[in-house]
Amino acid sequence: MARPAGHAVVLGASMGGLLAARALAGTYSRVTLIERDELPAGPADRRGVPQGRHVHVLLPRGSEVLGSFFPGLAAELGQAGVPHTQLARQIRFVVSGHRLTRGHPGPTMLQPTRATLEHAVRRRVAALPGVEILHGRDVSGLVTTAGRVTGARVARRSGGREETVEADLVIDALGRSGRSIEWVAHLGRPRPPEERIKVGIKYVSCFFRTPPGALAPERGVLVGPVAGRTRAMAFMACEPDRWLLTVAGMAGDHPPADPGGLIAFARTIAPPDVHDVIAASDRLSDPVTHTFPASVRRRYEKLSTHPEGLLVFGDGLCSFNPIYGQGMTVAALQAEALQACLAAGPGDLARRFYRAAAKVIDPAWQLSAAGDLALPEIAGPRPLATRLINRYVARLHRVGADDIDVADAFWRVAGYLDPTPALLRPRVALRVLTR
Repeated sequence: MARPAGHAVVLGASMGGLLAARALAGTYSRVTLIERDELPAGPADRRGVPQGRHVHVLLPRGSEVLGSFFPGLAAELGQAGVPHTQLARQIRFVVSGHRLTRGHPGPTMLQPTRATLEHAVRRRVAALPGVEILHGRDVSGLVTTAGRVTGARVARRSGGREETVEADLVIDALGRSGRSIEWVAHLGRPRPPEERIKVGIKYVSCFFRTPPGALAPERGVLVGPVAGRTRAMAFMACEPDRWLLTVAGMAGDHPPADPGGLIAFARTIAPPDVHDVIAASDRLSDPVTHTFPASVRRRYEKLSTHPEGLLVFGDGLCSFNPIYGQGMTVAALQAEALQACLAAGPGDLARRFYRAAAKVIDPAWQLSAAGDLALPEIAGPRPLATRLINRYVARLHRVGADDIDVADAFWRVAGYLDPTPALLRPRVALRVLTR
């Protein structure tokens, strides 16, 4: 077998960048990640990931992909106290105002804090042959030769002259800011078409220690917004023996950041027994906040040409409303698609990757966009197809409150184990439409 050759550079060493580096490592002999933050030696929150202090989940399909990329990772996280949860059995999900019935046992998902997961994945990536992580570096732009991207310009944040890191392939995993859009504009390249849904979310989070077994066998509670109440919450078990509460408000209805206001806001959303548990729990941290103005999808797959030597990855392609918990799973699926595209050879890589990435983004975007636009408080176009889908999904949730087969169909789609059209399969649709 031929030895891998060449050098790939990944801009950004958060989860998206780490997963991209894992996909690249089998094709390129050298992979360099360049990160703005000084990376901590252990699991710790950092400035460059402000959303990291709030609830994160790795849905069943995402957990499967990480398990294939990093054998033994799930066991390692389990030893650190990260819950392995059956989505359909141990998560209480209140959606469209209805509590879904528990489904049949199925694949598990990981419920780590973002800091714990990112640290474990970063250690695994850093141990791969030929991988190097340069942190404390700012990226100021791309280097091009005859229209091809051939590297990046970087400088130490602590001071020093700018230097060039040459590369055969550059991956922009810098997040939703889309910095490479401006950089390649200087090459005369068009901007990708963009879809944007202004959700205006603010969310506030805090760690608690609950009374022993307070919600057993449940390991998490998720409550979605409904028309007239654009509030949502997640109360999830995580390591080490803590629960993380995140409350969110959309369209300007934002939660307060003081402890008493947080509990009072949660009371307007949480089921009564869950609120009682929160009120009886010990608060372990001060509340922290984060804002998220809009979901953004950039349609790179619709461009007719792409600059050679550059790929945009992760949140730079699509940044979802965080209340749906899709981001890390979709990043893992993008990495899986990138790995397959690289295995097929270097020819026409950008076009092939963007099309493959669009296929894994599509169902996630459809679910989150439809969920947002089901709320009259969120501005946006609602064509007939969207309105029909939302009516069907709301009915499915209502029927799924006591129909285990309908609930199971939803759980599998929500966990990215089945494609979205599985909700329209005859045996599911018949039960939804006739009950």
